Amino acid sequence: MSTAVVWFRRDLRLDDNPALERALQRHERVLPVYVHAPHEEAPWAPGAASRWWLHHSLAALEADLAVRGSTLHLARGDSLAALRRLVRDSGATAVYWNRRYEPACRARDRAVKAALREDGVVAESFNAGLLVEPWDIATGQGEPYRVFTPFWRNARARLVPQATWRAPARLASVQLGGSLALEALALRPRIPWDSGLAVAWTPGSAGGLALLQRFAAEAMAGYKAQRDIPSISGTSRLSPHLHFGEISPRQIVEYLHELGEADPRGPQAVLAAAEPFLRELGWREFSYHLLYHFPHSAEANLNPQFDGFPWADDDPAAIERWQRGQTGIPIVDAGLRELWHTGWMHNRVRMLVASLLTKNLRQHWLHGARWFWDTLVDADLANNTQGWQWTAGTGADAAPYFRIFNPVTQGLRFDPEGDYVRRWVPELAALAGADVHAPWEKPMLARGLGYPAPLLDLRATRETALAAYQALRRG
Repeated sequence: MSTAVVWFRRDLRLDDNPALERALQRHERVLPVYVHAPHEEAPWAPGAASRWWLHHSLAALEADLAVRGSTLHLARGDSLAALRRLVRDSGATAVYWNRRYEPACRARDRAVKAALREDGVVAESFNAGLLVEPWDIATGQGEPYRVFTPFWRNARARLVPQATWRAPARLASVQLGGSLALEALALRPRIPWDSGLAVAWTPGSAGGLALLQRFAAEAMAGYKAQRDIPSISGTSRLSPHLHFGEISPRQIVEYLHELGEADPRGPQAVLAAAEPFLRELGWREFSYHLLYHFPHSAEANLNPQFDGFPWADDDPAAIERWQRGQTGIPIVDAGLRELWHTGWMHNRVRMLVASLLTKNLRQHWLHGARWFWDTLVDADLANNTQGWQWTAGTGADAAPYFRIFNPVTQGLRFDPEGDYVRRWVPELAALAGADVHAPWEKPMLARGLGYPAPLLDLRATRETALAAYQALRRG
């Protein structure tokens, strides 16, 4: 019987899995494999929150395979060495996997593919994570896009709904010894800090599908108006499921089209409501487009104009206060505490905390990108890089550097009753309504609450940041 190895990575699902589909089309038996090789992803190996999610996602995949009579073979170490051993021990004639786009992973995958083919093994990779791959779309001049709107106009026109592949009820198993136990990968924290993550999330493909269904039923119609309000569940929260490949963008698009076809209002009404959400998927696609074409941007400014920007000297004490949600700026602290407790932060608040760090404190955006990388369950290199460079003003289609978010006015606009702040900054629970956003303005009310005074003067630091930007432009 012909056997194929399917190398799982950030595609931890069975449905709409092109590598698994190809293996089942061409072979009688499939050996599902996961190789834990974080050193091959350096300098952006998965952070602590991502490792927590990965553990539970792998457990969910193991369970999905077990229902189908199969098992997930776990290995650790060098990917090529592990794959060669598994090919030899199983008698496999092919290895299939789904593509990754991070610079280190691309280099690793090219080397693995070349080596396996030299061994006489079929080695093929597929697109399982994007609607449009980075090399399939370009400007009229054949160049990569640097501005989102024309990118998405081009990509959106290519979205043709199509039925996604469904995994079979049974998979012919391969009996092979030597698999590690999941616990041997040591992904979960030794000191339990993850209780908040466990309450907030259900990793795995079933959890991703349930979130999509709930979002479509309860929040999608109001998404455009509510997605910037952090105190309510107005977003899909699908980002970690997308990052780990527990659900694919194609599945999301297919599901939304199916809802449209079944809705008595007609598909156009449903799709019109879904369009703002699809646009956010477009930003994810754009982030991958940028990372693929400009791989240096994970570590360096995409806009070289900022290579000479006068960032402030590193301030470890200020950075630590920012990390711990102790800046004395309530909505910023609320976001950073939400991140620490749940492994996630509302997108509007992500922009506010990033603006404070990179503009008011003038700390390099990499300080923030690395903190998010370690604490986000959806720590995705493309999205994380693009998001930080966008807010810092150093990236493609970025917010101009002189756009400095005022966290007080932003709080008043998007958390007018202060519910989000009071949830995550309980020291301010006694303050009513909008008073929570600037407690220093009412010291009589804020006295004795145990909340720190502001780390900085918002107006003065804004002026300093703008002066630094003007100096850069003159220089």
